[in-house]
Amino acid sequence: MSRFDASRDADLPVGTLPELFFAAVDQFGSDPAFLTYRDGAWRPVSYRQANEDVKAVTFALRDLGLRRGDRAAILSYNRLEWAVSDYGCLCAGVRDVPVYATLPPAQIRYILENSGARLVFVSDEEQLDKIAKFRKQCPDLEHVVVMDVTNSPPEWTMTWADFLERGRAAAGAVEDEDFRASALEAEPDEVATILYTSGTTGPPKGVMLTHNNLYSNVEVSSRVLSVHRGDRTVSFLPLSHVFQRMVDYLLLSRGCSIAHARSIYTSIEDMKVIRPTVVVSVPRVYEKIYSTVMEQGGLKGRLVRWAVGVGGAWFDEVLAGGRPGPTLALNRALADRLVFRKIRSEVGGNIRWFVSGGAPLSPTINRFFHSVGLVVLEGYGLTETSPVTHVNSEDDFRIGTVGRPVPGTEIRIAEDGEILVRGPQVMKGYFNQPEATAEVLTEDGWFHTGDLGELEEDGFLRITDRKKDIIVTAGGKNIAPQHIENRVINSPFIDQVVMVGDRRRFPSLLVVPNFPKLGDWAGSQGIATADPWELLQDARVGDFLRGEIMGRLKNLARFETPKKIGLLRHPFSIEDGTMTPSLKVKRRVVEDKYAELIESFYAESAIDMTVFVA
Repeated sequence: MSRFDASRDADLPVGTLPELFFAAVDQFGSDPAFLTYRDGAWRPVSYRQANEDVKAVTFALRDLGLRRGDRAAILSYNRLEWAVSDYGCLCAGVRDVPVYATLPPAQIRYILENSGARLVFVSDEEQLDKIAKFRKQCPDLEHVVVMDVTNSPPEWTMTWADFLERGRAAAGAVEDEDFRASALEAEPDEVATILYTSGTTGPPKGVMLTHNNLYSNVEVSSRVLSVHRGDRTVSFLPLSHVFQRMVDYLLLSRGCSIAHARSIYTSIEDMKVIRPTVVVSVPRVYEKIYSTVMEQGGLKGRLVRWAVGVGGAWFDEVLAGGRPGPTLALNRALADRLVFRKIRSEVGGNIRWFVSGGAPLSPTINRFFHSVGLVVLEGYGLTETSPVTHVNSEDDFRIGTVGRPVPGTEIRIAEDGEILVRGPQVMKGYFNQPEATAEVLTEDGWFHTGDLGELEEDGFLRITDRKKDIIVTAGGKNIAPQHIENRVINSPFIDQVVMVGDRRRFPSLLVVPNFPKLGDWAGSQGIATADPWELLQDARVGDFLRGEIMGRLKNLARFETPKKIGLLRHPFSIEDGTMTPSLKVKRRVVEDKYAELIESFYAESAIDMTVFVA
């Protein structure tokens, strides 16, 4: 099947983000909209309190001379002030430009200059220092508002407290009705925000999303995912990425409470306290949880593996529509008491569903979560689609797929396998880049995603790879690397993996081991070192990892099978530029960084299945 239409009879309303916000304030006024960590405790902020701060931001922006259509950037990690700044911009008609807080000064400068931002909100002095490096070279940048300040702020900045006070003074005696009337002048087709793609292959492009792009995505997501008043979440994926941001819009509009994690590194710890009911994340986080559970050794490790096996058998039986027999049901209950409850408690013990997006999730890892009683619903979308185009639901899911199209969405598969999408969530275009827009967006509204997929008869979509990531060997064979990488990543001894080999005679792998687990294995073999470099230099370690990897790649076609393995002592990270802020590996950057190592794979002197170390 090459096409599936979920747009018929969708009956989707059209609207704006201020409409969603004000409706929520009216309905849930005294409920906690946000939970913010201050002075060693989580403190609630009601919908009504948030509305007052949003009003202050709106009038402060106007008092500083920003008008409808102007741009203001937000350079900050997730926090209450991020959300308030965002809603304030939306109500003022100012197009906000989220910027990843992990970006270096040069990339931040590019985004501010390209967007023409007149004001930038920064979270703290670390981000302020970045702005200071290029502020004078940004002619459009007039105002800098700092949320947290410990030292005396530069005279060219304004503190968050002073900014809000300015807004309250400017609002004066303006009635809430008049404030709302002005905010509701926004048109559904008006650009609400400009989000810059993370630039895995070149300079980032500004994706223009309208109010209705996001409003419609909130609406359709609420029809697929069960969200209730009183639900709680921990928001830790960057709000600079549309995935977490749209989900936060959804949850806030339905009366939920959003706790902004103290950092992405404390997110699991924060879940134990907040005890969220719904959470969204990317595969990297699920992979970490999976490896932490499965890498346990000794008697505890054997118990965990037995329990996971029982849970998997039980889940398969239920998924197939059967009824587990009494022995399996009893074993499953025992496994739950001894193992699964403890795993669930690590994420708060109250999760009703997770959603995974941003990159393919290994079916093995997804099945593991379902087996222990944690529902992970894989979805699909892009920044350009606001982002959701597909998602599994609690009562209609298929592991290994990203679900069916959400209501209002059409999908078709092009002759070359590329996924094309049409619907109300598709962007208006790239900011000031009409040619780039025309390359991906047809006149009749079809967006070329750049991803390859297979569409099942009943509408479920399987993502097979990223079109640009396809490896074409020197012999002309096409290799989709992601499904091969997912096999390898299921090993408890492997942390990260990237396949290389485009235009080469054969593919190869760059592998970052799970060093704590590998160190435990080495100790059991009498290898007396835990130092990553020394471990990888030991031939016994190389032989072991080669066997571990190749044992998971059986039954691949000969041309798909890697011939060389490079073992890396340093993980890919945001800090070294090999990962995007949304935790996707930048393949081209990795290939450039390890170009010399990769060249050695293909030297005439290299022998088959050589293991290299870098």
